[in-house]
Amino acid sequence: MTVLPAIREDIVLRTDDGLELVGELALPASGEVRATLITLHPLPTHGGFMDSHVLRKAAWRLPHLADVAVIRFNTRGTSSPRGTSEGEFDEGDGEAADVRAAVDFAVARGLPHRWLVGWSFGTELALMHGADLDVEGAILLSPPLRRAETSHLEHWAASGKPVTALVPEHDDFLQPAEARERFAPLTQLDLVAVDEAKHLWVGETYVRIVLDAIVEKVAPDRAPLPTEVAADIVQ
Repeated sequence: MTVLPAIREDIVLRTDDGLELVGELALPASGEVRATLITLHPLPTHGGFMDSHVLRKAAWRLPHLADVAVIRFNTRGTSSPRGTSEGEFDEGDGEAADVRAAVDFAVARGLPHRWLVGWSFGTELALMHGADLDVEGAILLSPPLRRAETSHLEHWAASGKPVTALVPEHDDFLQPAEARERFAPLTQLDLVAVDEAKHLWVGETYVRIVLDAIVEKVAPDRAPLPTEVAADIVQ
């Protein structure tokens, strides 16, 4: 639960279909941004929101430890302590505008080296709607491949942008062996099977695995992350 120094700003994203989405931008206090994570949360109808624990801990830690900016937001109709985004859940279709709004915000703010980071339902949004956006690639945590179709994987493949998928050994929806088969159309995919992990990445061991893997991809000179910090900087 450690919160490290960062410049944290409540933000509002405006979609091209007229909605306002609530979120937060966490920036390195150093002023140097090596990469930008645009995070897409798990399924809101099953408790997913911008504060889902891996995404929250990324925002608490990575600005300080890796000079990585983190954008979190609630997709349409989703609530968290930050507030409720306008609109209604749309099974991943209308959420295309939400993903565009987040990327457009990052571009407008001049945030460099933008990556989509999706978790569960968020991986579907990245796969379905992200290939043509102004991002360098995508990182997928526990992809279920329930909504994303072969055509979406082929579209990402044609983009040539890198995609990494962290697939838990004991995932409830898609485990590594099946994932390798179903992701075959995405020819540049780097699939990482994570031993003993489950869909929700519960436990500090698995949070560290996820955050290290993200930083290794977006800011490799800052990986692996330190496991200790000075007590006087903890907020």
